[in-house]
Amino acid sequence: MAAQYDLFIIGGGINGCGIARDAAGRGLSVCLAEMGDLGGATSSASTKLFHGGLRYLEFFEFSLVRHALAERETLLRAMPHISWPMRFVLPLSPEMRFDSKTPTSRLLGALMPWLRGRRPDWLIRLGLFLYDHLGGRKILPGTKTLQLQGTAEGAALQDRFVKAYEYSDCWVEDARLVVLNARDAEARGARILTRTKVIAASRAGDHWQVTLERDGLAEVVTARALVNAAGPWVADVVQGVIRQNSREAVRLVRGSHIVVPRVAQHDKAYFLQGADGRVIFAIPYENDFTLIGTTDADHQGDPLAAHCTEVERDYLIAFANQYLKTQLTQADVVWTYSGVRPLYDDGATSATAATRDYVLSLDENGPVLLNIFGGKITTYRKLAEDAWDKLKPHFPGRRAHWTAGVSLPGGDFPVDGVDRLIADLLDRYPFLTQGWATRLIRAYGTEARLILGDATSAADLGQDFGATLTEAELRWLMTHEYARTAQDVVWRRSKLGLRLGADQIAAIDGFMAAQ
Repeated sequence: MAAQYDLFIIGGGINGCGIARDAAGRGLSVCLAEMGDLGGATSSASTKLFHGGLRYLEFFEFSLVRHALAERETLLRAMPHISWPMRFVLPLSPEMRFDSKTPTSRLLGALMPWLRGRRPDWLIRLGLFLYDHLGGRKILPGTKTLQLQGTAEGAALQDRFVKAYEYSDCWVEDARLVVLNARDAEARGARILTRTKVIAASRAGDHWQVTLERDGLAEVVTARALVNAAGPWVADVVQGVIRQNSREAVRLVRGSHIVVPRVAQHDKAYFLQGADGRVIFAIPYENDFTLIGTTDADHQGDPLAAHCTEVERDYLIAFANQYLKTQLTQADVVWTYSGVRPLYDDGATSATAATRDYVLSLDENGPVLLNIFGGKITTYRKLAEDAWDKLKPHFPGRRAHWTAGVSLPGGDFPVDGVDRLIADLLDRYPFLTQGWATRLIRAYGTEARLILGDATSAADLGQDFGATLTEAELRWLMTHEYARTAQDVVWRRSKLGLRLGADQIAAIDGFMAAQ
């Protein structure tokens, strides 16, 4: 007999896993299928920020920015191990220009033509004032003016930059966010299936009949409601799996990033504005590196084939070099990655201008179907709540919204408690180095002790795979975090791929295959 569920979710990115967690916590029986690894596409290829989207103010996306700003601190409280406050330095220059297609640019062009497309300092400060106050900020400090001469922030920049604004946003380990939502959903009763493809879904009376393929075997399950959270493949699922027409369309936009050796000796990020009206970030990354991105380019073809092109790489290098004192070259790039964002197609003339807000399309012509278009990582929890608001008439009597402030696995400690956790871990396991302990706490929070167990030496943790990755941690990732290949481990559950060689990664694959 086919397994029966209240809710079946297609897609194991942040939206699908967030919806699974939300629904399972309301007592629904939930099954989620992901064709690859959790967060294996867009959700592990973001710019790693919980942010309001400062530049979206130029597009008059006030509602989106307000919701995202309010979410930053809600999310921060729930996952202080994988998310933390970060200050952003915005250097000022008369060369800064608007994207000519933004509503703000057109408005100022009509009212103040003498600006000639320039972003004046006063307008940037006005935007930051709105940014500080739209979302009800409580934890994060507000904007301040920074004189760059003689400061660590100014040392990395060219001498022509003398003044900057400094504001707050938050960092997040995006791929770990997906996995922790999936784990919490499973702990609340959900069934999480990775490497499982949905090959067909059709209405059959009062339920959906869903055909799955996993490890070469087929399985049929039923569900009272179906959620299509397939991200870049949302339209493909509608047309090819569910075989329906939809009025909504998705616009695939590629965002590429480069990673280079650390460009500044401080822990703040840079918000850089270009002469073309675009902005990029330069963000401290994995202690020894700087993450630079992102681009915005319409993407054609398979989202899994997305990669940072040479043109995009060179664009990001040239953009950063407009600001940096020490110039970057192609040889400095140690890694690149690219993700395809499934933006709701609102008919914008450029990829940069396309809305980052989400659209939830409900089809009640029989057993309910909910298609998820667009969205951004910062608003994934609110998206899950809004998805439930669409579905709840079909599931009466369930609990109210509950996820705000409820910690994810390992996040059950205060926002300012990371340093204390690291010190406690070093005290309990004196064989750890400072860097090793910090990495474990930043990845696993209070669960780091569960991985280390009763170990009294590094040898007690089993095989050493390099870069502080041990057999004990690898087994945890396999048994608790759905990891099945070395790529899952070194590029999504962690970023140890930046420090491990090809032979070491092959050894990880061999160990995992043998299990």
